[in-house]
Order: sequence, then structure tokens, then C-alpha cells
Amino acid sequence: MNRILMDLWVGIFVVAGIGAILVLALRVGNASATFDVADTYTVYGDFENIGGLKVRAPVKSAGVVVGRVANIQLNRQTYKARASLVIDKRYQFPADTSAAILTAGLLGEQYVGFDAGGDTESLKDGSVLQITQSAIVLERLISQFLFNKAAEGSADSKQPPETP
Repeated sequence: MNRILMDLWVGIFVVAGIGAILVLALRVGNASATFDVADTYTVYGDFENIGGLKVRAPVKSAGVVVGRVANIQLNRQTYKARASLVIDKRYQFPADTSAAILTAGLLGEQYVGFDAGGDTESLKDGSVLQITQSAIVLERLISQFLFNKAAEGSADSKQPPETP
């Protein structure tokens, strides 16, 4: 009887552990936070480089999640990435709102940040954002820094020594 009771408790803990892992996976994958399709509108943003932006990444304004990235495609005419942003209808933004791809923390997830403009017209379903800022790619920044340091070093070595 004691062995059966022990096996039952082990089984309960295993099922609870699997349930906890499933909940954690849904939270990490943003699958638990979705918007009702009827209460949203879609706007588009063209970016030179989206970095590590992924579908279902949050769209934030002043730190508040106001939407999600629905789709990312390459525009074959302009060779820019076009992100479809689904915004909750409760949040209306001016037509001159700008969007930037930002990073939460130093190496955190990437999201789209909205900075509201001052236009009296609002964004409508199907609007294209006119002002966008691409993601900052850390590898590109490091390579530019190293290239500039190497160029400074070669310029210093070409100068003749000063005579007192």
C-alpha cells in the first residue's frame, strides 16, 4: 500500500511539472497574449534592417503593449522589410507617428516602439508609417568601431615625429 501511494504522488508531481513547463512555454512564446481580430487595425512599416524582430513581437508605446507584429516580408521593389503591425483599436495614433525597432535591455527581445506625432489625422487600417528607424545591429556597430580605430592607428603611424 505504501508503494502505491508513493507512485501516485510521483505521478501527480510529474503531471504538475509538465503542466508548469507548458504554461511557461506559452508565456515565453507570447502565445497566451493575443488580440481579438475584430478590435484591431493594421499599419505597415518599411525598415532597412529588422535585426532579430520576429512575428508576434510586441508593439509598444510609452512601455505599454498596444499591438503585435503580424507578418514580416521583403518588398521586392524597394528591398526593404515590410512589417505588418496589428494595433488594438483602443489606441489611436496620429498619422505622423514614427516607429523604431528597439531592444529590451542589452541583449533582450526586439520590439517595435511607437513615438506619437502631433498630426490631427489618425492612422487608419492599411496606413503606411512614413518615419521608421531600423534595428541597431550590434555586430555592425562593433565592426565600424574597430574599422575606425584601425584607420586612426594607420593615420598616426604616417605622421612624421615632432621635433622639439
